[in-house]
Amino acid sequence: MIKKLITCCFCLLTIPAFAQTQKYFLQDISIGGSAGVALASVSFSPTVQKNMMMTYTMGATARWITEKHCGIQLEVNYAQQGWDEQFEDPQYHFSRRLNYIEIPFMSHFYVGNRRVRVIFNVGPQIGYMLAESTSHNLPDLNEAYEPNRHSEQHTKAIEHKFSWGLGGGPGLEVQTGIGNFIIEGRYFYSLGDIYKNGKEDYFARSAPQTIYVKLTYLIPFLKRYR
Repeated sequence: MIKKLITCCFCLLTIPAFAQTQKYFLQDISIGGSAGVALASVSFSPTVQKNMMMTYTMGATARWITEKHCGIQLEVNYAQQGWDEQFEDPQYHFSRRLNYIEIPFMSHFYVGNRRVRVIFNVGPQIGYMLAESTSHNLPDLNEAYEPNRHSEQHTKAIEHKFSWGLGGGPGLEVQTGIGNFIIEGRYFYSLGDIYKNGKEDYFARSAPQTIYVKLTYLIPFLKRYR
């Protein structure tokens, strides 16, 4: 399944580079930045009861419209992932934030006119965890406090700092005389785990998942008709 996803994503990424050139469209290269909020969680097996954690993201973006209706987009982002546990007793709380540098390699698709476009970005993403922080009021992190609950994730250090997966989502772009404004939603699904998942390890699955909503501002600095 993972190999099929990677193959599909690679094909999407290479479409803009190998598509046949069409005449009379505006080719451009744009650079800019983005900022937004995110809802982060981690898919655990065995299951950990949790809520989505509100985090944020910001970074730099470069986009090259190579063909009519498609292009390539590269980003370098600072983003937070992690999880916020849900307890039946509201007096308890536990959350862990994971700070990443993320690099999405996106295929960019669009429809519309030279002013308003509906866009869709999709492609692979890699990242590296820079730091982590924990917030809690549990008297003892080794105690579960509730029936059918685990505590291993409370004290277990992150074992895999490198992340990789697939991301994508739709957006709306408005092009103006002072630059391009884009509002975009994106979902990231990790194909790796933050903890070891061997037969002797406690967690068989510990994969981050994140929903982003962000605003991007791009300035075209090279335009030409093809």
